[in-house]
Amino acid sequence: MFGEDPELWKWNAVVMDLEICIDSVESAIAAERGGAKRVELCSDLLEGGITPGAGLIASVRRRIAFGLYVMSRPRGGDFYYTDLEFEVMKEEIDHARSLGADGVVLGLLDRQGRVDVARTRKLVELAAPMPVTFHRAIDMTPDMPAAFEDVLSTGTSRILTSGGAPSAMQGMVEIARMVEAASDRIAIMPGGGITPENIAVIAQATGASEFHSSARTAFPSPVSFRKPGMAMGDLRNREYRRFIVREESVRALVDALSHELEPVAALPVNAPPV
Repeated sequence: MFGEDPELWKWNAVVMDLEICIDSVESAIAAERGGAKRVELCSDLLEGGITPGAGLIASVRRRIAFGLYVMSRPRGGDFYYTDLEFEVMKEEIDHARSLGADGVVLGLLDRQGRVDVARTRKLVELAAPMPVTFHRAIDMTPDMPAAFEDVLSTGTSRILTSGGAPSAMQGMVEIARMVEAASDRIAIMPGGGITPENIAVIAQATGASEFHSSARTAFPSPVSFRKPGMAMGDLRNREYRRFIVREESVRALVDALSHELEPVAALPVNAPPV
């Protein structure tokens, strides 16, 4: 999609934005030190991310100076919300603003899985002047081109997407189409399975200049006593496993974007990381 000019194949990390998805103060600090441009703050990333508590938002804000976007998602599961849940989202946006958030991340669909344009627009207006990212709820819609136009009409500033596929690598063709359609009207940010090994390929194949990664590392709980047969949730042994973002993981992503890329042939949708 870049034509024959070799200069169009070169990417400079200075113009690339890297967002790291986090759920702790420690991870926020690591993301900033690693060179990310901002963080998306959530709780319960194993559920795909839900709204973080006020204490977590405030603590992260005190300890980082770069961009802080806060998730507004009142529960896990689908993205069709009741009127009461919609009221909760309004409250969450107000709280995020009062606690120093720089932006909000959200996504609303209707019963048919289409973008809920009317209610999304209301939340965008409520959040102003904070920018709003429409998250990967868009990847759960039945018609990605139509969903793109719907989100565009709501006034959101950015779309986080894997191109309607399980990962950004698999959805590169659709992401590239969205980047081309977006022009300078809205930012398209690939996310979903982005690693230091594939981020440059995704950048080159899609033309995107913003990227989203969880960059999480799992490690065992430091608690020495393990009670057999007990679990606090549906995931077995979850109590004895933790996840954190490490500074070196973020830096590896930044470094992968900082090198000039060589031209590559067009990749199929299901191309593996290279």
